[in-house]
Amino acid sequence: MTLTLIRTPRLSERTTLRLGGPALAEALVRDEAELDQLAEALPGLGGHPLALGAGSNLLATDGHHELVLVRPDNTAAPLVQAKAHGGVLVRAGAGLGLPRLLGFCQRLGLAGLEGLTGIPGRVGGAVAMNAGSYGVEVGQILTRVRLWTPADGLTWRAASDCGFGYRRFDPRLGEGFHLVWEAEFRLTQDEPQAVRARMESVYSKKKATQPVTARSAGCVFKNPAGLPAGMSAGKLLDDAGMRGKRLGGMAFSELHANFLVNLGGGTAAQALELMDFGRNAVRARFGVELETEVVVLK
Repeated sequence: MTLTLIRTPRLSERTTLRLGGPALAEALVRDEAELDQLAEALPGLGGHPLALGAGSNLLATDGHHELVLVRPDNTAAPLVQAKAHGGVLVRAGAGLGLPRLLGFCQRLGLAGLEGLTGIPGRVGGAVAMNAGSYGVEVGQILTRVRLWTPADGLTWRAASDCGFGYRRFDPRLGEGFHLVWEAEFRLTQDEPQAVRARMESVYSKKKATQPVTARSAGCVFKNPAGLPAGMSAGKLLDDAGMRGKRLGGMAFSELHANFLVNLGGGTAAQALELMDFGRNAVRARFGVELETEVVVLK
């Protein structure tokens, strides 16, 4: 295949918040041969490369971005690699959507990912952000990750050689651009009906408490360390009066105060101003400094 290059792609068409101006270019990479072509093309495209999946954790401003969006499109069905140490190893491409991976696991009765039900991202983004929900974090079940850099190409790296934190993944490769290309997870065998029941339970709870079908980028702020039991960034924002707070076309969700949603016609400027308003309100009432979880592209 030949590497697909798209000129001046708009981030508003590639992020779940539907916000953001144009980038320099977008490279759609489907196989390993196209990764080689990407290495040759990047120097001539200018700007800085940015790995992009479903865009479900991004807030991009409305101006021009000196970025080359690199989108993995390796979406083949997951593979069961082997059974090892009481678990089952499953390998998936970075471009595969999490809902499709979860559906595959449910059909085969593979447990471990159920807490990620309802997250609209892709495998690559889930690794890059160490996605987590309902007691599950990607770093806990990742055995190894296949990374690509323009200089060194593709290499497998053990999860134990990487660093993981709250919504953070560090491949410990030093400076420079890297791309998650594949991931391997260790899951456990269970009855398909039991896996489905847990997925349905998680989705039901999320649907009742989070705007899972809205134009949103997930949680805006990280949960601060050291909070008492039952407290979270969402609870702090809620108690500070942010639930449903609206500015133009942007609002903190009526269901969950830590979810910023685009109600239609929202702008990045409105989103950033609303985030500052929420951050300041929590600081004034509780003396707690909220740290942004969503990735802001300015």
